[in-house]
Amino acid sequence: MLTREHVRAHWWRVALVAAAIAVVPFARNDPFAAVFGLLPVLVWAFSPGSPWTGAVLVALLAWFVVPRELDATGPWVPAAIEVYWLYPLVAAVAWAALERRHFGRPTAVALTGFAVTCGVLVTGWQAAPGDEGVYPGPPALRISQDIDCGSGGCWRVLTATGDRAPEVVAGYLTAKNFTRNDIAAVPRFCRTVGLLVTHRTCARVRPLGPALARVEWYVD
Repeated sequence: MLTREHVRAHWWRVALVAAAIAVVPFARNDPFAAVFGLLPVLVWAFSPGSPWTGAVLVALLAWFVVPRELDATGPWVPAAIEVYWLYPLVAAVAWAALERRHFGRPTAVALTGFAVTCGVLVTGWQAAPGDEGVYPGPPALRISQDIDCGSGGCWRVLTATGDRAPEVVAGYLTAKNFTRNDIAAVPRFCRTVGLLVTHRTCARVRPLGPALARVEWYVD
């Protein structure tokens, strides 16, 4: 039975679980990944583990979720898919190393992560990309969006209308840490994240006039 004395004795577990839950709202583009990332913390919370282990798990969750959602890029920024398999694996190793006991639960967490990763990959096969920092686009422009598909998969399309639309869209993507790399005279902006699995998003900005631009983005 949960008593007041029990809550007082384990307040740090509640605090660390609350800290982990506070990370979830940062995941605007991949909320399910962040919710799944709570699994190691919740399993730890109902285990005879130390507060140091819980703090490490929460810190790892924040690292796997927050930088990407703040539009950071680079090889030190985890990709969303890595939240499903790499984060549980790293969390399990850290848990086992810190506790040096109770290896069953960390192992179960890691195996669950791999199983969920397989499910995510299957359900997302050839699906259109998410917002990826491209949508909703510059607030100063009128934006509409659509999805196109071909033999190579699906991509999303954003149509921006307004004063100097091509230049405004280009500035918007640059501010989101996309790097310009034109192909065949068509402006292309890309950014990459991922520790072990590279996730590269590219957006082609096709100027259709001084006040009209078409943006097509896809994931390599």
